[in-house]
Amino acid sequence: MRAGIFQCECGGLCPQERFIQLEQAISDQQLDLVVCPELFLSGYAVGDDLRRLAETKEGPFSNKVASLAKQQGTAIIYGYPEQQNGSLFNSAICIDASGHIVSNHRKLLLPPGFESEYFCHGDQLSTFNLGLFKCAMLVCYDVEFPEAVRAVAEAGAQIIIVPTALGDQWGVVAHKLIPARAFENGVWVLYANHAGVENGVSYLGNSCIVAPDGSDAVRAGITEQLISTEISLEAVTQAQNRLPYLKVVPQLRALIR
Repeated sequence: MRAGIFQCECGGLCPQERFIQLEQAISDQQLDLVVCPELFLSGYAVGDDLRRLAETKEGPFSNKVASLAKQQGTAIIYGYPEQQNGSLFNSAICIDASGHIVSNHRKLLLPPGFESEYFCHGDQLSTFNLGLFKCAMLVCYDVEFPEAVRAVAEAGAQIIIVPTALGDQWGVVAHKLIPARAFENGVWVLYANHAGVENGVSYLGNSCIVAPDGSDAVRAGITEQLISTEISLEAVTQAQNRLPYLKVVPQLRALIR
């Protein structure tokens, strides 16, 4: 699988302009998967625009992305404010290369700050298939808890996909924590951040695709860019056979009294 991350600089742009940026970025790239950041549709630091721009998982923006995915033959994942039965969720959706929704993850853990004023927390982890790979999605703060990543890895996920909105004061997360999550589970981690500045929030950039041995397969800088690399199942098998963390952890749990 050839996977990419669109690290976008979309501060001040409306959803239509964001869509055009995505369309231009992935045109003729021949990717099997492209991941966009957390709250890509609306922007992250946009206050009440989160409510104004929210839509259901089958809303107008989703339909446009589905058409683009089918046209390009590329699965697309992006973050958006999801409106459902009067509640608002910080969600990420996966639309496959045939234009069908295959997964929708609602952020489980809301960090200190404004998010709890707008969003309800999700209550479910799940896996889904893209080609030969079993995948799972987490959103930003979710991945900072080893229990969340371990849960989907134990469920068989080989790729953990994480749209995020990481500020430039949190470099330790992108540079230290994300490689650790990949290494300690023997999985690929795709970490898709924003670039630039949005309403006073300066984003770190540094989106990355980290291999199951904890090494960077590819990492972005601080500006808008599309990064991509080949992802293999063999790398997961090798990492998990060499260091069988997923087999050892249940043994450790049994020792807890």
